Amino acid sequence: MKPGLLSRIRNRLAGSGGARAGFPMTLPGSWMGGMGGGFAYDGANMLGSESAEWNPWLRSPDAEINLDRDRMVARARDLFRNDGWARGSITRIADNVVGSQFRLVAKPDYRALTQRYGKAFDAVWAQEFRQAVEAEWRMWSEDPLLFGDAARKLTVTQIFRLAFMHQMKDGEAIAVLRWMPERREEGADYATTLQLIHPDRLSNPYQQLDTHWLRGGVEVDNDGAHIAYHIRQAHQYDYFDAVESMIWDRIPRFTPWGRPIVVHSYDFDDAGQHRGLSAFTPVLNRFRMLARYDQAELQQALTQTIFATFVQSPYDPEDVRSSMEDGELGEYQKLRQDWHKENPLTLGGVRIPVMPPGEEVKTVASTRPNSGFDAFQGTFLRNFAAAIGTSAEQLSMDYSKTNYSSSRSSMLEMWKTMHRRRNDFAVSFANPTYGGFLEEAFDQGRVPLPRNAPDFLEGRAAYARCSWIGPGRGWVDPVSERQGAVLGLDAGFGTLERECAEQGLDYEEVLDQRRVERQMMTERGLPFPQWAVGAPAGPTTQKPDPT
Repeated sequence: MKPGLLSRIRNRLAGSGGARAGFPMTLPGSWMGGMGGGFAYDGANMLGSESAEWNPWLRSPDAEINLDRDRMVARARDLFRNDGWARGSITRIADNVVGSQFRLVAKPDYRALTQRYGKAFDAVWAQEFRQAVEAEWRMWSEDPLLFGDAARKLTVTQIFRLAFMHQMKDGEAIAVLRWMPERREEGADYATTLQLIHPDRLSNPYQQLDTHWLRGGVEVDNDGAHIAYHIRQAHQYDYFDAVESMIWDRIPRFTPWGRPIVVHSYDFDDAGQHRGLSAFTPVLNRFRMLARYDQAELQQALTQTIFATFVQSPYDPEDVRSSMEDGELGEYQKLRQDWHKENPLTLGGVRIPVMPPGEEVKTVASTRPNSGFDAFQGTFLRNFAAAIGTSAEQLSMDYSKTNYSSSRSSMLEMWKTMHRRRNDFAVSFANPTYGGFLEEAFDQGRVPLPRNAPDFLEGRAAYARCSWIGPGRGWVDPVSERQGAVLGLDAGFGTLERECAEQGLDYEEVLDQRRVERQMMTERGLPFPQWAVGAPAGPTTQKPDPT
């Protein structure tokens, strides 16, 4: 607020006859804010002591992010490298969203195809299509020679996991679907490859400021749709690629016929946003301060350990110096040390120190860590957990202060966030990758199609419909939760597909494996156990005898 505003208001009131009209020349306290004051909402009060210095700017999402993006990302990445809490939080979130498996479940929309192109697209065809496409996807994504990766370092699932970690700590994940037919000469089945790009390389050419059509390296049209990306050929701090780091490639988002080229995934916080934010951004300063506080406590504890014991002497330093100069004290001490060295005193194998007259051994009382450090740290960790969408117990890996009910409630809330993140990442990153792969599978004729079926470009939305199975949710209480799952299946509130997917399993593989196991039991003349023949709901849901 500018100085003299109250004076100008008083003068204006006075000049307009405010005093004659009965307006006081001093503003009442209620005008400063609060109920019935000059500001309808306390949040708009410019004069109150609580908010007078709180005047954030009103900026667009791109202006909020792009101008300071590099600094925020560098700080978030420093936390990830050097702070155990930060690294553990990102690792556990990635393990829950992508984990060690991110399995494709092809779900072609056969009902839409039936309505448009005939009854040949039925549920039987959909099952055959699913089995064939998933097999082809596994051969491409899990190729032992890693042909699915342009750099031939990772499987596609590992690329997905690394991309999601970039999205969490850097704010976004970027990849390019490259067409590399030369790989077929090396033994690859497909020419489609996936190349992960470091998000730092996405930027405006020559670091120019944002324009109407260029936002942080993302080229947009008048509707705000992404149409191309400007990516450096090398990272800006690769000194060995100094020339390449100053060359930008303009890569279109799609080919002219709609095949995805660049895959860009990030969380949206505002409309009109074109770059992403790290999950650490809201808590960067607090996270850094906690790390420094934790380090200070450790240093204090280490100091007390090093200086755990000291000797207190009654002698004045000046007297000791004089005695040393005369040689009296030095000669006396030498004789004492020689005698005790030759005749050590022990009691039960424990050596007894012999001190000069007046000296005594003292220990330092340990006061570190501070008695309130654990509670203080726990409060901060709960704040961090809420900001990044996980539970405090999962962030700290400390379940000693919780019980089954609270753990279950915490896991359910956390699982909602993880499930939402998995779906968002699948839509923005995994689905376009699958669409590019499926187009080549159609082109090579490796999918079953009925006669007169539309080509891939015409039926892309129906053919490429899919879902993804991530890591299993796990069990807090396996007995009780499995009993609830069986009751839900028997009552028709769930399906075997959904129950298996929540545990990271493919229901079709589960059924096939059970059939194989039953057949092997029959061949070996073994009686079927209860689980193999299908137990009725009553016995299955009975709690086991604790004795």
